[in-house]
Amino acid sequence: MQKYLRPALAGLFLSISIVANAADPDFSSFSHDDALAYSQAAIGTTVQGIELLKSDGSPVSFEEYRGKPLVISMIFTSCHHICPSTTKHLDEVVEKARSALDADSFHVVTVGFDTLNDSAERMAKFRRSNGVGDERWDFLSGDEANMAKLVRQLGFIYTPAARGFDHLIQSSVIDAEGKIYRQVYGIRFPTPQLIEPLKELVFGEPESQSALDYLSGRIRLFCTVYDPATDNYYIDISVFIGTIVGVIVSLVFGRILIKEWRRSIEAER
Repeated sequence: MQKYLRPALAGLFLSISIVANAADPDFSSFSHDDALAYSQAAIGTTVQGIELLKSDGSPVSFEEYRGKPLVISMIFTSCHHICPSTTKHLDEVVEKARSALDADSFHVVTVGFDTLNDSAERMAKFRRSNGVGDERWDFLSGDEANMAKLVRQLGFIYTPAARGFDHLIQSSVIDAEGKIYRQVYGIRFPTPQLIEPLKELVFGEPESQSALDYLSGRIRLFCTVYDPATDNYYIDISVFIGTIVGVIVSLVFGRILIKEWRRSIEAER
């Protein structure tokens, strides 16, 4: 995955000047490396105790997304270029992930962090204007207290600026238990940066899996491969077949070697 990370870091920041609150470290002197380290330090944190509003005005807690991986993207609706571009690219990658994985295997949420302006109505309009039709993708808004808790748990950094906000361009991949599993950075990040961690989580080892489901998941984990020529994932059963053939050949040759070894021992007696 490191080979996909470096190109994305070039688009990691709009520009970062960071402000502090009483509960956090002094952000005023953060460099890009410091900001990235702060975001990475959030990996393993459980996203919990937060209630936001869906675009239809109904409340939702992050605990309701448990049981499946979740992708969280942070935006503000008065952003006219960066946030729409990020959302449209995310939509393209999510569509590829739906095709490569089970279509209903993960959730996505976009959160408007500008609590003064990002109302449920504004989030619904942002969704429509960016052409997001995925029914498993919610657009959320919230009050200041819940948003402050969310950005702290995500390691997400932003600060007011003349044109709205300068902010870390970040999507977080959350596992089925609510823990941050991976951070994805940049406006147009490489496709595998999002799909690879989702693939690991979807085809992983949930406690409720039967032995057959686990075996099926492991096969799909190794046989779902990325094609850089088409920027898509596909099932390559040759990987599985090659592994099985390799095991069979090893067993056959192993049996032959054992027979020859026993024969040589008997001949020496």
